[in-house]
Amino acid sequence: MDTSEDTTSTINYDYMISDQCDPTDINDFSSQVLPPLYYIIFFVSVVGNGVVLFIMYKFEKLSTVTNIFLINLVVSNVVFTFTLPFQAVYHSDEWIFGEALCKLVNGAYYLGFYSSILFLTLMTFDRYLAVVHCVVSSKRRRGCYAVLLSAIVWSISLVASLEPLFHFTVKESQMSGLSCQDSGEGEWRVFGLYKQFVFFFIFPLAVFVYCYARIIVRVISTGIIGKHRTVRLVFVIVLMFFVCWSPHNIILLINENKDKNVCDNSLDYALRITSNIARLYFCINPIFLTFLGKKFQNHVRRLLGKKVSCIKQYNSHSGSSRSLA
Repeated sequence: MDTSEDTTSTINYDYMISDQCDPTDINDFSSQVLPPLYYIIFFVSVVGNGVVLFIMYKFEKLSTVTNIFLINLVVSNVVFTFTLPFQAVYHSDEWIFGEALCKLVNGAYYLGFYSSILFLTLMTFDRYLAVVHCVVSSKRRRGCYAVLLSAIVWSISLVASLEPLFHFTVKESQMSGLSCQDSGEGEWRVFGLYKQFVFFFIFPLAVFVYCYARIIVRVISTGIIGKHRTVRLVFVIVLMFFVCWSPHNIILLINENKDKNVCDNSLDYALRITSNIARLYFCINPIFLTFLGKKFQNHVRRLLGKKVSCIKQYNSHSGSSRSLA
């Protein structure tokens, strides 16, 4: 059997396995664990993002700056999410969708991935302006600027995600069958890795830490107890991003700088696990941004209150209590 062919059974270069490793065990692990995981993430993401869009359409003014960014964030997550069924089928057997879809699915994967991060960064900066510089920002935060910035984000994300259209192709090996993989040279792969690390991890994380630190200081300094809920929400969002994405980026850097002639199965497993934890975050971050907010919870209760009698009675009672307060 010719073992010189690439035996990687994966949809993107996050999973590149050492040439010295036998891919059988890691591929068996992927075929058993990843397909059901991708289907679960796909289902939760479609339902969660769908509910967010429906609630916003039903109860919110869609032309506000925050909601324009949130709608675009949800759309980018949906673009990302719809690549997961292709990955599920791929990891359960082999790539059966042809070369055109190999390129398009990977392009959509990175388009949704990059745009999600940038829209989350934009929303963070917008929240910072609204809280820390509320007087100045109230005059400048207009829907037209949000639309323009959204168009810029999509343009940047589209350009950054063009690489798979040129480098990804379908190859066949005797061990793995048909695989959709990055056929670019090593320099391109290293460039893509560090581009992702610097522009789509370090930069957003720096923005998150700075903006949310200023927000927390501002909220606490006001002395308004009711605003402490905002601090808790902000803390959860930053913590989730850090917990989900730091391990994966660290493992990617370790994998890139290790001795390529040494097999490390534990590192290969770590790549698979941390990559999918990171994927999970970008499917559920709109849920964190909205379901943890008190206003959104009230919208959900209002919607359910029309269908469920006990919730309707609770809403009436809580409304009466607030009116007497």
